[in-house]
Amino acid sequence: MFSPGQEEHCTPNKEPVKYGELVVLGYNGALPNGDRGRRKSRFALYKRPKANGVKPSTVHVISTPQASKAISCKGQHSISYTLSRNQTVVVEYTHDKDTDMFQVGRSTESPIDFVVTDTISGSQNNDEAQITQSTISRFACRIVCDRNEPYTARIFAAGFDSSKNIFLGVESETNVLQDGSLIDLCGATLLWRTADGLFHTPTQKHIEALRQEINAARPQCPVGLNTLAFPSINRKEVVEEKQPWAYLSCGHVHGYHNWGHRSDTEANERECPMCRTVGPYVPLWLGCEAGFYVDAGPPTHAFTPCGHVCSEKSAKYWSQIPLPHGTHAFHAACPFCATQLVGEQNCIKLIFQGPVD
Repeated sequence: MFSPGQEEHCTPNKEPVKYGELVVLGYNGALPNGDRGRRKSRFALYKRPKANGVKPSTVHVISTPQASKAISCKGQHSISYTLSRNQTVVVEYTHDKDTDMFQVGRSTESPIDFVVTDTISGSQNNDEAQITQSTISRFACRIVCDRNEPYTARIFAAGFDSSKNIFLGVESETNVLQDGSLIDLCGATLLWRTADGLFHTPTQKHIEALRQEINAARPQCPVGLNTLAFPSINRKEVVEEKQPWAYLSCGHVHGYHNWGHRSDTEANERECPMCRTVGPYVPLWLGCEAGFYVDAGPPTHAFTPCGHVCSEKSAKYWSQIPLPHGTHAFHAACPFCATQLVGEQNCIKLIFQGPVD
């Protein structure tokens, strides 16, 4: 994955320096309708052939809007901050040969490197849902990476108050991104993974190998005794006949069956035939987005209530992370589909039954 216009400059004999990746929470490896161009579920930041960063140069403190407009119309990159009705600060920027800049936002204009749209909870099951009015800014944030080691990445963004004046963070905060940092775009949340952090996550080939390893063990439905199998990664949104299902209150894994309903009103509340525990009964989906894994362990735990499966450490990590919900709330959510988590632990250890023969 390369930034626009970058691929042709990279020589085949030299690996380009990778700063890290941005991964949009709520998508299990790809957007529902497929990744296209700059609109995708993850974006890799590579060292550019030529630096395009900027740095502050001249600062103007002015008292009239007309003067602000005159300064900002010189064709030079500048940002203005309204401090009060009678005072505006205009900061002019100049080229920085030591940094690379990447811009993120809703706009499809050419300065945007990574186009991000609003995330819909449970999007893999709701492809037709439409956002009537996006809450993501056209130019939401920019990330500036040092071109020299240790390739520090910093985020730059600002918000607006009720008077539409720009405001920045408090002085004790840092804008340096660390592996696992979350970026709230008010409509979508991005995860920053450093190149070193990604080195410790599983690759797509490793996830596929784990899927095949589970299927090779021939897990069986303890009632129907039919063999279960996780579908291939490219069919991760289609419920198949051999799909494993689980009771999320106890973790017992079964094949699909249509019994155990406890009421007509709660269609998804079922009684597990193994332990009589009542709870949600859902198909299990393998978590395919490697960026959401914190280790390369086997997929043994499922999030509740969506049924996405990943390693124990990854499941417990995300179960304790409060993610932005709207503009005023936070709650734990499945990173693969953005569904709000429920239950005592937000996830459950799965209990598979091996073949009886």
